[in-house]
Amino acid sequence: MRTRLLPLLIVLMAGVLLALGFPLAGSLAAAHQQTVVVDRIDDTARFAALAQFVTESGPGIDERKATLQGELVRYHDVYGIEAGVFYRDGTAMAGAPVGWRIPDEGEPRRAFQEALLGRRSHDPPQVWPWQGGARLAVASPVVRDGDVVAVVVTDSPTGQLRSRILRGWLLIAAGECAAMLLAVGAAFRLTGWVLRPVRVLDAATHDIATGRLNSRVAAAGGPPELRRLARSFNEMADNVEAVLEQQRAFVADASHQLRNPLAALLLRIELLALELPEDNEEIASVRTEGKRLARVLDDLLDLALAEHASADLRLTDIGELARERVGAWRPLAEEKGVRLTGTGAAAVTAWTDPVALSSALDAVIDNALKFTPEGEEVTVEVAAHGDTSTIVVADHGPGLTDDELDRIGDRFWRSNRHQNIKGSGLGLSISRALLTAAGGSITYAHNEPHGLRVTVTVPRTEPGTAGEGYEPGATT
Repeated sequence: MRTRLLPLLIVLMAGVLLALGFPLAGSLAAAHQQTVVVDRIDDTARFAALAQFVTESGPGIDERKATLQGELVRYHDVYGIEAGVFYRDGTAMAGAPVGWRIPDEGEPRRAFQEALLGRRSHDPPQVWPWQGGARLAVASPVVRDGDVVAVVVTDSPTGQLRSRILRGWLLIAAGECAAMLLAVGAAFRLTGWVLRPVRVLDAATHDIATGRLNSRVAAAGGPPELRRLARSFNEMADNVEAVLEQQRAFVADASHQLRNPLAALLLRIELLALELPEDNEEIASVRTEGKRLARVLDDLLDLALAEHASADLRLTDIGELARERVGAWRPLAEEKGVRLTGTGAAAVTAWTDPVALSSALDAVIDNALKFTPEGEEVTVEVAAHGDTSTIVVADHGPGLTDDELDRIGDRFWRSNRHQNIKGSGLGLSISRALLTAAGGSITYAHNEPHGLRVTVTVPRTEPGTAGEGYEPGATT
């Protein structure tokens, strides 16, 4: 959901910044140009005042014209601006550089024509930084006795103006980039805040999926829709936990209630066997099936207890625990002609229930020894990986197919190729239940070149809350 919400917020914020940035850039360019235009208007007004004296008849007209010409030349030399005073017919009264004339087309001609009507020319078109050859033309009429007798025209280069506009735009772009970075950071924080209740709900769902059925979500915070979802989730979790509790209670009660009649039945079979020949095949078969049924009932009771028992988590040296279990199973392995070895770090700690982990490890090692042929090896390796510790039990037996790997650990499931080996199909289910209650997990994979590789994973960090607003076992 973050990958959908975050780009949407970033695009919206970028659109807002661009919507503000473009008008601001246009206003900045217009302001810089207006400053230049106002300066040129002042200059043309001053030259127009000098030109009025030239248009007056009387002695000294040549001297006044020379004064005007000198002012225009100095103006051009200092600012590089072409300027001139022209009669109505377009002939020059004075100009700089000498000989400068109004072109037949373009902005200077348009400004000249407007000034002949007795008013200052309109503002020239906006100049943009990419218009390398653009110029600003401003004209003011020279009025004597209410009539326009001449026009002052200035034609200015725009290099400095375009540079100022470009620098202003770069500052605006830098500000937009900084604002965009802040907007992205705010979008990350905002999406995190919006999705926090969803993450809490996801964590609680994962806990329930992995067997921690007492996980709940606090329904006190967040928007109304998520509060309703949290209450519905808690109700669903309560119902699921109640149904599974009833199922476990039924299995436990049924297993317990069946053990006494089965024990009595086995006793009568033994008494009956005393009256029959010792090699009676029917009695032997009945005795074997009875003992097998007793093992199944014992495993069912162990599974119900494992799913119901609460874990006693503590910091445990699983390396030492694994060595103890390897030592306990080594006599049986030697009896079968299988090498059982333990490897890995000397001391690896993890937070787990040592009793549950020992029982689960016993079931895994027992399963490996059952299917490993004589002369092969079973290894138990302990290692630490970041926030987790692992115990890997690898055998060199016949292994399982990909389809069988998907089903291993299911209750009562056994491979069709191994039906002749003793077992109820509940050992690995019991292991998974014990590890889940202790906060761990168990996975299965192929062990090359053949065999099964079982990985028991337990956390190295002390269990805590799964997220803000969420507490395992909390109810609303």
